[in-house]
Amino acid sequence: MKKGKTLLRRTGIVFGVFFTVVLAWSIGARGLQQSPANPDKPRADIITIDGLKSFGDLQRPPVTYFHEKHSDAVEKQNKDCSVCHLKQEARQSLKFKRLQNTTKKQVMDLYHRECIDCHNQTAAAGQQSGPVTCGQCHRQKFSAASSWVPIGMNKSLHYRHSKALDEKCERCHHEYNESSKVLFYAKGKEGTCRYCHRQQNEENRISMRKASHQACVDCHLKQLAQDKDAGPVKCGSCHDPVEQKLVKVIEDVPRMKRNQPDAVFVKNSKTGSPADNPQPQASPTLVPFNHKGHEGYNDTCRVCHHAEMDACAQCHTLQGAKEGRNIKLSQAMHQLGSDQSCIGCHQNNQKKPECAGCHTSISRTRSIEAKESCRMCHLDARQIAAGTEIMLDPQDKMLAARLLKERRPITATYPDEEIPENVSIKAIADQYGPVELPHRKIVKTLMTNIEDNKISSYFHRDAGTLCQGCHHASPETRKPPRCSSCHGKPFDENNPLRPGLMAAYHQQCMECHSAMGLKKPQATDCTGCHKKK
Repeated sequence: MKKGKTLLRRTGIVFGVFFTVVLAWSIGARGLQQSPANPDKPRADIITIDGLKSFGDLQRPPVTYFHEKHSDAVEKQNKDCSVCHLKQEARQSLKFKRLQNTTKKQVMDLYHRECIDCHNQTAAAGQQSGPVTCGQCHRQKFSAASSWVPIGMNKSLHYRHSKALDEKCERCHHEYNESSKVLFYAKGKEGTCRYCHRQQNEENRISMRKASHQACVDCHLKQLAQDKDAGPVKCGSCHDPVEQKLVKVIEDVPRMKRNQPDAVFVKNSKTGSPADNPQPQASPTLVPFNHKGHEGYNDTCRVCHHAEMDACAQCHTLQGAKEGRNIKLSQAMHQLGSDQSCIGCHQNNQKKPECAGCHTSISRTRSIEAKESCRMCHLDARQIAAGTEIMLDPQDKMLAARLLKERRPITATYPDEEIPENVSIKAIADQYGPVELPHRKIVKTLMTNIEDNKISSYFHRDAGTLCQGCHHASPETRKPPRCSSCHGKPFDENNPLRPGLMAAYHQQCMECHSAMGLKKPQATDCTGCHKKK
């Protein structure tokens, strides 16, 4: 009996070794890969297969899938996308091997059967293949990193498509007719796809991701099938940051044709009629807006028209409305930190190196919503419509254009002879000598840096505006007071928010150098500014 157990144990060991060798050989023959060939290189084609979530909680981790890796393998076999994606009304379905979801078991069996069969067939042909066991697909951790970045339809891409399609806007733009349940083209009402197609699927509309892949990729595939030039059809060609930089950019894009105004008044009501604003002269509510100019500053209309192409007051009313998520018009226009508000966008421009040196210090002492700055945009209705009703299209467009033209930009500061050439800062000289400041050179350099910046030329309304970058708490004057008139030596304990003179100098100068990206003088090297005694 003992001898039989020993024989059985030895037989089990031999069988285990044999099974391990066979499994290792099988894995090697199939070319199973636990991770991409180069796991350290980020990929843009990583897709998470988790479609069974629509049926409830997942029993196993979702599958991480390399789409481009599979499409390349299919292409080498002289096959196309139809290997995995079925046709639906002349377009390829985004679902795998099906047009609609059925039951949880049927969908799960479909994935298991089709994927494993394909991997087995590929391995049998002596080619590198994929996994065939549960744990090789459903894994908790994966080493591949994603390099995926979104891509949108900017002005350059839109112009290239419009030109290629001979301005047949109906090829892409459509709306949904609720009564007839069909798509139709509404000429003159074209908007971005994102106005209808949201992040997730909704009733009668698919998500933006599905809409763009279904329409764009399908169109590109049809163009390629006819041996015509076409856009990308692979993940990385659109979503890899390196590949995106290779996309041809049209520098001088013609203005988009959509009957948009050159200039218009930003009004505080949906229609701008006297009924909505019975006392237009009572407050400075009219803002002449250079629409054509702002088109040139931005890459897409969605920068401002983020929800739809109508005027801002259509959704953002004075009191707030559901359509505008209860964000009032004043908030929508003045919200700090928002890319979609006027003030927020201008504030972001102030962060540019050529502007940040001054605006870093100004922001500490002056509110961007100070009353004296309101006049830069808002006009008193009594000044422009004396005794008349509020303007209606097209008269208001002409008036807005005239008022904008009359606002001539400031392109210069004080004459050279009124700007000290050098200033010696010696009030705090102790271990080091005084700082010899090339004052005029600094002023001229700052002026040169912003001479092509239309925002600065528009808002710098006075010749002394630029001076306030350093003389940040002084009125606009040819001879501002010295820093020591506000910043005491030593620190004034009764004014804890006002630094002492030495701290004020160092904070002002060093922060400016840092914000503007200046390398010299080095902030950590005192002798870069001071001569040691």
